Amino acid sequence: MSAPTMGGLSAAVTVLASLMARLPELPAVDVHVSTIFPDQVELSAHNDLAAFEAWREALGIDPWSVVHKVQSRGATRVLDAHAVFTGIRLRLVGYSEIPVPVAGVGVAS
Repeated sequence: MSAPTMGGLSAAVTVLASLMARLPELPAVDVHVSTIFPDQVELSAHNDLAAFEAWREALGIDPWSVVHKVQSRGATRVLDAHAVFTGIRLRLVGYSEIPVPVAGVGVAS
């Protein structure tokens, strides 16, 4: 098996450039392109679920297909969605802290 090359990432980078050109008004998100998954671009929004939602809507991802998870011992909400854009898989992930309840607040006596 040969080592991955930068050329192997060109389809993913081209899709990223296309998204930037077509959707310049969308909020900036973290972008991840990997030699492990050269046919995938990951877009992640941290502590900004409105950005996740804007991207989800712009990419035409059905809201019912979004998977909700919790990680970090219940401290982080994770929204995970997938789409295909010009033959490249897109993974859209939103991370948000889950507020820790304050003892005694909102408890009826």
